[in-house]
Amino acid sequence: MTTEYRRLRVALLGAGAVGSQVAALLLRHGDELADRAGATLELAGIAVRDLDAPRDTDLPRELFTTDAESLILGSDIVIELIGGIEPARTSILQAIGSGADVVTANKALLATHGPELFEAADRVGASVYYEAAAAGAIPIIRPLRDSLAGDRVVRIMGIVNGTTNYILDRMETEGADFADVLADAQRLGYAEADPTADVEGYDAAQKAAILASLAFHTAVPLDAVYREGITTITASMIDEARAAGFVIKLLAVCERIEANGTESISVRVYPALVPTSHPLASVHGANNAVFVEAEAAGSLMFYGAGAGGVQTASAVLGDVVSAARRHIAGGVGVGESTRANLPVVPIGHVTTRYQITLEVSDAPGVLATVAGILSDGAVSVATVVQTVEGEDEPTARLVIGTHRATDAALSATVDALAASSVVERVVSVLRVEGE
Repeated sequence: MTTEYRRLRVALLGAGAVGSQVAALLLRHGDELADRAGATLELAGIAVRDLDAPRDTDLPRELFTTDAESLILGSDIVIELIGGIEPARTSILQAIGSGADVVTANKALLATHGPELFEAADRVGASVYYEAAAAGAIPIIRPLRDSLAGDRVVRIMGIVNGTTNYILDRMETEGADFADVLADAQRLGYAEADPTADVEGYDAAQKAAILASLAFHTAVPLDAVYREGITTITASMIDEARAAGFVIKLLAVCERIEANGTESISVRVYPALVPTSHPLASVHGANNAVFVEAEAAGSLMFYGAGAGGVQTASAVLGDVVSAARRHIAGGVGVGESTRANLPVVPIGHVTTRYQITLEVSDAPGVLATVAGILSDGAVSVATVVQTVEGEDEPTARLVIGTHRATDAALSATVDALAASSVVERVVSVLRVEGE
């Protein structure tokens, strides 16, 4: 007996690496998706800028159109996979205004205009789904929004950019240089021709803003996210980290802290030292992982592919099924909760610890001078490793591990060290996370 389902029209905006896979899976597994959604999902069309552009998959040409507006206005669910801010923002607002639910993987748009889109959806009772925007195929949005809604998330620490993890992992396991691994990543398609968004941490910062907003029920503007990239990481830094029992990972860290006697949140992205015993230290290749700490549930880790056309398409189609179920069940969409309205504080309020690597003169009294500068900054030394290079004019290399202090105090101490006559160069400064 064939089940008769209500038919829902689905519009797809964009047919790139992810969009073409979404379309192919919708067409290939339509019957299975209908059984799961309780509705027949009809791919009404695919809006693109260029009808003749090469596609990753073989799709029926009659589905393609350059008239995005007509396609949007005639659909129940709109999947936006264009990327960027415009015309994606205008198209999503148009879809919401027509009463359609929206599925998007657009992290840049959500990080900059998320509140506007969610408010627009709330006004008409629609929903915006975005599982694929934060960690590719990894299901993290639903656990934060639904599964942990009755708990209190304390901290999120995640590897949310596959390109940088691939680069750092290759540097760690093979001793390769940054430039060589980046070139390989570009050749393999892990990195764009212009890799700035990945290697300078912009992509991870956008995802951090999304995760923090959801976890802490607070709108987190992108410009409130502290950001550093990985372009300064060298093979010697990787070696020194390994010797101290760490690996270097580009982390997105979102946590509740107390600042000036007020509960606040910190959102930051930077390369950090992660103990080899921590689960995030064993995340290899282009994979992503998100480590969540909640008051009642404890520690949870979500791991898997953070990018890739077919992998990300999995998360997109999961959202499409959820949107279809909402249409069938009726009622208004579930809005975003940002009522906590916690202040987002600068990184100086964060309590952390540093590993500082210095080049200093190999002369009597140097170590005492360095120790005095650290003491003056109220920074306590945990470990010191010294090596000496050169014979005629020997230079000492100090790797100093500090105890925990505010980031403001640690940063000021590094500035004082850099200004000291005994310090030839501050080689590197890395924060420690996950202890």
